[in-house]
Amino acid sequence: MIRTRELEKFYQAGPTRTYVLRQVDLDVGEGEFITVMGPSGSGKTTMLSIIGMLDGEWNGEFTFFDHPVHAMKPKERAALNKQYIGFVFQQYHLLESLTVYENLEIPLSYRNIKQSKRAGMVADLLDQFQIVGKKDLYPSQLSGGQQQLVAVARAVVASPKLILADEPTGNLHSRQGKEVMDLLKSLNDDGTTIIQVTHNEKWADYGDRIINLFDGWIVDEPQT
Repeated sequence: MIRTRELEKFYQAGPTRTYVLRQVDLDVGEGEFITVMGPSGSGKTTMLSIIGMLDGEWNGEFTFFDHPVHAMKPKERAALNKQYIGFVFQQYHLLESLTVYENLEIPLSYRNIKQSKRAGMVADLLDQFQIVGKKDLYPSQLSGGQQQLVAVARAVVASPKLILADEPTGNLHSRQGKEVMDLLKSLNDDGTTIIQVTHNEKWADYGDRIINLFDGWIVDEPQT
């Protein structure tokens, strides 16, 4: 499903080149549940952004479902993102001008799902996440934990082939965190590929395998 070779990301400031990712070779099969771990600044979020096709400024090769992403134009990458990927951002990225209901409906509109069907899908998800009473509120009217729940719900509403989750339980208390992780695991059991970034070793164990990043490199063991 995902294959990267010699994937690198750096920032240039005059003669100085600062690398965020170095020679990342990654293979992810369809249906896997991958956990990415590493200290702050190790390149975890950057790697998710590239895989999610939100960042197009990098070097190397990246193939997604046999599509050569490294050779694609920005519009083509955006189309792949909308068709296949759900993203849980660390900072939510909810649309402030839209209600909770409207935020959840947006990914469905990208897939040309009829209005009548969208309504039922959103209603089911609101019920599943126990946020029916929040559907007409705006993100600014929600707590951090509630915004996180909405962000997770938005990522899964359209049943994407791949879910990228950047600290998906970061602002949730332990019970909500377990509910979110159990949901991701259930989706994975049904065939959805998951790549999550987490610092929580308990949540990391939900994955089939752990990828450790350190200073932009994939390493065999966590660095201390």
